[in-house]
Amino acid sequence: MNILLKRVLDRLVRTGNLKVTGPKGLSVIFGDGSGEPVHMHIKTRHAERAITFDPMLAVPEAYMDGELDILEGGVLGLMRIAFQNMGSGGIDATWSKAIEGLRHAFRRLQQINTAARARRNVQRHYDLSGDLYRLFLDEDMQYSCAYFEQPDMTLDEAQAAKKRHIAAKLRLKAGQTVLDIGSGWGGLGLYLAKSFDVDVQGVTLSTEQHGVATDRAHAQGLENRVHFELKDYRELNERFDRIVSVGMFEHVGVNHFRTFFDKSATLLKPDGVMLLHTIGRSGVPWATSAFIRKYIFPGGYIPSLSEVMPAIEKSGLVVTDIEILRLHYADTLKHWGQRFAANRDKAKAIYDERFCRMWEFYLAASEAAFRWQDLVIFQIQIAKKNDTLPMSRDYMAKCEKALEMRDMGHREKAPTAKPARRRKVADPE
Repeated sequence: MNILLKRVLDRLVRTGNLKVTGPKGLSVIFGDGSGEPVHMHIKTRHAERAITFDPMLAVPEAYMDGELDILEGGVLGLMRIAFQNMGSGGIDATWSKAIEGLRHAFRRLQQINTAARARRNVQRHYDLSGDLYRLFLDEDMQYSCAYFEQPDMTLDEAQAAKKRHIAAKLRLKAGQTVLDIGSGWGGLGLYLAKSFDVDVQGVTLSTEQHGVATDRAHAQGLENRVHFELKDYRELNERFDRIVSVGMFEHVGVNHFRTFFDKSATLLKPDGVMLLHTIGRSGVPWATSAFIRKYIFPGGYIPSLSEVMPAIEKSGLVVTDIEILRLHYADTLKHWGQRFAANRDKAKAIYDERFCRMWEFYLAASEAAFRWQDLVIFQIQIAKKNDTLPMSRDYMAKCEKALEMRDMGHREKAPTAKPARRRKVADPE
């Protein structure tokens, strides 16, 4: 191990038990020996040099390229040590702070998400094969934070609870129109239509998700009630009784927060209600992880509440409720990581070894960020008028309980359903 990297790690790792083996086979232990041991093997001098100057990007890149292996403790254990040392003041190297500071300063240049760029960014992630996502998501293909009402819930149970939790906050009535901004694989829109007899329009920029969601609507006989479009929300002109957006706001970019809420205000009817579900920061604004921005979510940004609220206020909308979901996404990602690991060979057959290593790092590092960093989920309920919704939150709990009882009854009565045929992406509409 080169002397400079040893000095860097001495300053970065104050707590924990990290063993690092360098390209020449020599090992050094860092930290105070507390916690589960982690053993990282840096296999090449190229990776060693890169990690010295930009560890937060170079470590995942070296792992993806097979130039770094984690022999003990896994990616989650390595990121635990990294994040816990960040929180305790361990990371104080001048150049490391300078690099992250520059990323924060230039974050707006990285998030000029015009309609064309937004579409390209979405294609980088969400137009991956639907077969890949089926390997680790729940049965309904919910690709967002689940809601663990009970700690021993299965992933499918927690995702069903998430849909009930969101639906209750929308206070839906039969015959209303609902806009789903960033409709994903269609599960939430289909659930709302079936549960409340409402008409749903979903918009997405992902061709793959659009095809799967449309097929699902036809397979469930809901094509006249639920319609999915390949369209940017900024192109819409209709007005809706309700708007819901789950896991999409992270792709808007800080430059476009005002546009998002101004447009939402024009799309929402005077007595309308909106529910925004997004990843957020409990701390101060900061730059997106360099690895996540480069390889997973280009153009993405995780906001602090202090960045979101001014844009809502200036749009004329009224915030009626805010809930912070803590650790729910960490548990969701844990389930996803376990499922991906169990199906790794199938994922490798779809893509390759480098992709699998990238995805493993993404899932584990994301779980670590929700466990030991400042990432949480914001659920922000918004209305056009201050008196649209009841004065207390009791209606939410009552609605959730009624939906839970209804869903339990449906599961007991439901026959085994045949899986829907998935349209190929290239098929015409």
